[in-house]
Amino acid sequence: MARKSKDVYFSEIADLVSSRSTCLRNQVGAVIVKDSQILSTGYNGAPKGLPHCDVIGCVREERGTKSGERHELCRGLHAEQNAIIQAAYHGVSVNNGIIYVTTMPCSICTKMLINAGIKEIVYNEEYEDELTRSLLRDTKIVVRQVYIPRKYGRQARRERELAGKVKE
Repeated sequence: MARKSKDVYFSEIADLVSSRSTCLRNQVGAVIVKDSQILSTGYNGAPKGLPHCDVIGCVREERGTKSGERHELCRGLHAEQNAIIQAAYHGVSVNNGIIYVTTMPCSICTKMLINAGIKEIVYNEEYEDELTRSLLRDTKIVVRQVYIPRKYGRQARRERELAGKVKE
């Protein structure tokens, strides 16, 4: 029996966490780990107790806002933000932790990860944000991409659609 690597294991957990997302555009999940132990998880969605986008709609979709632009219009928090907040809420330090996230963080989340003391970002899918790349070049944060076949999120949806077209 082949044992999964820790990268695959935690990346698959991040994908599963993303299944809780209520974002209409992309389901993103994050897992913060230290010493091979999960400290916190997060997925993208509205703040606690507020109506989610899957119920009331998405302003960014309605306005035709492109991915990566006008983050302030979104009522939801990103997965990375929720993972950091969840750890803080429970008094858990994420300093020197590793974040496994299904999508490369945006520049806002990257700044938060830098200040939270995250030492490594392991992501599955690309997210084009030049400021993110620039910020990370100026840090000692290790950034790695690990591919896993996703079950949730935009990329998984695309792959299912393509598979459906092939079968027709």
